[in-house]
Amino acid sequence: MKKINKKVSSVIKQIRTLYGNSGDLNTRVIKVNGVDVGVLFMESSSGPGDISDRIIKSIDYLTEENLYNNLYNLLKNSIFNSQVLTTNNFDEFAYYLSSGFTIIVVDGVSEAIVMETRADLDRGVTESTSEPILRGPKDSFTESHAKNLGLVRKRIKDPNLWFDEVKVGKRTETRVTIAYLNDVADKKTVSNIKKILSSIDVDGILDSGNIKEYLLKEKSVFPQILSTERPDLVCQSILNGKIALIVENTPFVLILPNVFVDFMHTSEDQYQKPLNISFTRMLKVMALIVTLFTPAIYIAITTFDQTAVPDKLLISLAVQRSGVPFPTFFEIILLMIIFEILREGDIRSPSNMGTSMSIVGALVLGQAAVDAGIVSPIAVIVIAITSICSLIFNDVDFMNGIRAWRFIFILSATFFGLIGLVASGLVWLLKLSSLDSFGTPFMAPFSPLIKASQKDAILRFPLPKIFKRPLYLNNMDEIKQGGKNEE
Repeated sequence: MKKINKKVSSVIKQIRTLYGNSGDLNTRVIKVNGVDVGVLFMESSSGPGDISDRIIKSIDYLTEENLYNNLYNLLKNSIFNSQVLTTNNFDEFAYYLSSGFTIIVVDGVSEAIVMETRADLDRGVTESTSEPILRGPKDSFTESHAKNLGLVRKRIKDPNLWFDEVKVGKRTETRVTIAYLNDVADKKTVSNIKKILSSIDVDGILDSGNIKEYLLKEKSVFPQILSTERPDLVCQSILNGKIALIVENTPFVLILPNVFVDFMHTSEDQYQKPLNISFTRMLKVMALIVTLFTPAIYIAITTFDQTAVPDKLLISLAVQRSGVPFPTFFEIILLMIIFEILREGDIRSPSNMGTSMSIVGALVLGQAAVDAGIVSPIAVIVIAITSICSLIFNDVDFMNGIRAWRFIFILSATFFGLIGLVASGLVWLLKLSSLDSFGTPFMAPFSPLIKASQKDAILRFPLPKIFKRPLYLNNMDEIKQGGKNEE
């Protein structure tokens, strides 16, 4: 710990040297009855109006006797909407200045007053763009850490909602808040997360996505941590006993532990009728199977296993492929690559032109490829069905996992037919079943089978019938509502 110099001019010189005389560093020296009072702040991260109205005007009322103590008491007792602290550690100056605080030093005192004067650099609370819903709350997280905590706190008013903060990054000192219910969440998991975050030795963390790679030792193309910008989903997860990581300067919050079935759920599952939700989840499961296996099955039955399909269908496929100079594998890979390029272009393009570009591109390229005899019409249909079914999932990491395994299944079917496809499918299931997220099996509640948790897995029972939190989370309190426990 480096002590603060008692000379105001020396402190200002040290700060200016530390920041390389940065243009946004503002330092002022005000004389009060012959005593120098130094005011230091960053114009880029502080609100000059607050500094002028609160601090400078307060200094005018000071007397020479006990100037430092009088100033501290005056600021502390007259300004209630900002933090007023003291510090005797010069090394903390950089963090406070960059965070929008104003530092006040007084000649002859080796202690400084630190006052919060943050500028409003964040956008307001808006509707979610990555997870739109038809029914439910429309607000979403922002880049403001305080606002994000407030969006969670206003929904869960229980004092057992604890926020533990860890700073990550040697240069950015990014605030990461661990949000959980103290009397519900597994303490061992919370402790493990704190330990991992504290051990991260990196220059900077700029987004919650940077933290994912440090949290899990076991890597998989399928995400084991859920990322969302919806406060209602985060609060529902916390109430179920999960843990949320709220990272400064990003609107995406991490939820863990996470299981595979979570990707079959949506934010509005709690706001609609159970029958409708169950039907939607079953559609998602069907879409997952179709988008994963359809191209591989098409390759297998046209290349190796022609006897697996009726003769009329086989003749129809052969007629459509007549004149196509490339093997089935090539045309499927070609069309899939084109689709992935169109999808990436749609995501990266401005919203007012991305969708129209992808639609026109798919129609024009598909029809032109068929007319030119490069690909067969059935191949275009197969890729169209595969692509449409993949659009039902909005989590980018999950879609990337689907894409990776889809190519693996295609290669297996190309070299070994349906036998290779079945073998690779078993490997896929075994791989998923072997994963865990902080001690929670990734395929729970199906592997291992937990009957009590089936009421909110693929099918969803009415909320009054769901008495327990997910049992695979090892919660300290399994019951989430009263009434007769029928489980």
